Amino acid sequence: MRIFDITVPVSDSVPVYDGDPRPRIDTVISLENGDAANVSAICCGVHTGTHVDAPSHFISGGRTSADLDLSKLVGACRVIEIAESIDEIGPDELGDISGIERVLFKTKNSSFWNDLSGDFRTDYTSFSPEAAQILADNSIKLVGIDYLSIEKFDSEDFLTHRILLEREIVILECLDLRGIEPGDYEMACLPLKYIGGKGDGSPARTILIKR
Repeated sequence: MRIFDITVPVSDSVPVYDGDPRPRIDTVISLENGDAANVSAICCGVHTGTHVDAPSHFISGGRTSADLDLSKLVGACRVIEIAESIDEIGPDELGDISGIERVLFKTKNSSFWNDLSGDFRTDYTSFSPEAAQILADNSIKLVGIDYLSIEKFDSEDFLTHRILLEREIVILECLDLRGIEPGDYEMACLPLKYIGGKGDGSPARTILIKR
């Protein structure tokens, strides 16, 4: 059994979506200062690093990240590799998704993680509303992509998000798929469980397992 960690870590320098709060990690108690233990503090937006989008991100009254159906976050998963020339994933790039419940898309975006301290980029490969509708109509439970948003950067209607989240399809963003070959895996994705705010998303340690 091989375990692949596909999580982009939360750090002081990790890129965040344009306009999102910058993360901050501080040491508040330190052995080096003569304290009894080390204690750190993390402050970040819930869409920092690898994270899930819950329905409440775009759907008023939608399910929060703490209320997500955990069965959608654990189980069989397919990784589909998309050609670097593709800027927006459309129906033609989906291939045969019959019988698949969770799908992750490896695109040119994964190469962006060669520099974990880079600036936010707007030239990432996104996911079209037409492709999102096909996933929704095929009872997909979770869809993931390897940059900070599944949506085209200049979208005004956020239709890709809305199509998926209205069906309570979990969106998993900001994956690091650099070392992952396309194919079938087992996946485990566990977001933080917190109460407060709008519950619109959560950082999530995410792994793939190959048996």
